[in-house]
Amino acid sequence: MLQNDKIDGQDLSENLRVLQAIRHMVTDDLLPSDGRLPTERRLAIELGAGRRSVRYALDRLEAEGLVWRKQGKGTFVGQPPDPTEELAAKIVSEVDPLTAMEARLCIEPALADLCARRATADDVDLLRQLAERTHEAGEAEAAELWDGALHRAIARIAGNRVMLTAFTLIDEVRMGEEWQRKRHRARTPKTRAAYDAQHSRIIDAIDARDGAAAAEAMREHLKALFSNLKTSLEKEGQ
Repeated sequence: MLQNDKIDGQDLSENLRVLQAIRHMVTDDLLPSDGRLPTERRLAIELGAGRRSVRYALDRLEAEGLVWRKQGKGTFVGQPPDPTEELAAKIVSEVDPLTAMEARLCIEPALADLCARRATADDVDLLRQLAERTHEAGEAEAAELWDGALHRAIARIAGNRVMLTAFTLIDEVRMGEEWQRKRHRARTPKTRAAYDAQHSRIIDAIDARDGAAAAEAMREHLKALFSNLKTSLEKEGQ
């Protein structure tokens, strides 16, 4: 029994070590320009680990929304291609950041409501982990990465494909470099602390399976984002 416990502990330690190593590759932009990760076999060799630990890490990162996998092609950073990408590319020049925030205010509270109604205990655990990663992120780009992963997870857990497509379109529009620069300028230590607290309230409501409270918490969060972005853009235009 003790021996089995020891083996289990060793397996857990290796799983976490491999997860941390691969997450570092993904979040610190240490991969080729095509965003493809090495094969499971190559990762196992490079990290001195078993294939099982590599699969565990990739499963976790996929659940976090940081990587996606395609049979026969490999594992890639980010989200899988979506038909909305082409449409987003066509309308991005016609949409300003505040218009995108208006759209988020219409869609994401409803997604938070559905998420609260349908989330499992494992889903809530994932949301708390993503919120913690957002809080711990040092650089603005890393914070933006984890923040986006959290909101995408809420949209996915909501389980409504039509609304998820609408959310994905908005997300694609707002991922341009110029837009990210504008959002980074609106982030300060003070606003980040407020956003962390707002994320916690959203997740607490989801955990309580209180759809109305989750929707209201998400609405207040997005209103704060909207207000801070508007103020930042006005200062930039002065």
